[in-house]
Amino acid sequence: MRLQYSTNIRIVEMTCTGNIDHRVILGAFEEGADGVFVAGCMEGDCHFLKGNIRARKRVNAVKKLLDEIGVGGDRLEMYNLSSAQGARFAEIANEMTARIKELGPNPLKEAGISNNLKGGDVT
Repeated sequence: MRLQYSTNIRIVEMTCTGNIDHRVILGAFEEGADGVFVAGCMEGDCHFLKGNIRARKRVNAVKKLLDEIGVGGDRLEMYNLSSAQGARFAEIANEMTARIKELGPNPLKEAGISNNLKGGDVT
């Protein structure tokens, strides 16, 4: 079964969401991404024990920062999925795409701050 989701999604694979750093997320926005979502394993099922819990804390901290700098924390979200939930991944990708379309372009792009390497992408 081929799952359909928006073509403007750019997937960045990592060994564990616990490896995600606030600089990676902020860098995506600086490069012109209009939104970012982090998809990690189910809580309690992390191969690296607490990686997804650390990731959620980092994502929440970056959401607050995005609100403070005027980009908007709604442009960032974290979801917990198992590898067997491909259909749910596609659903989330489409939901995030719709959310970002409602929010409009990344304010950093409009201000001329972003590098605009991949404008319009949800990472």
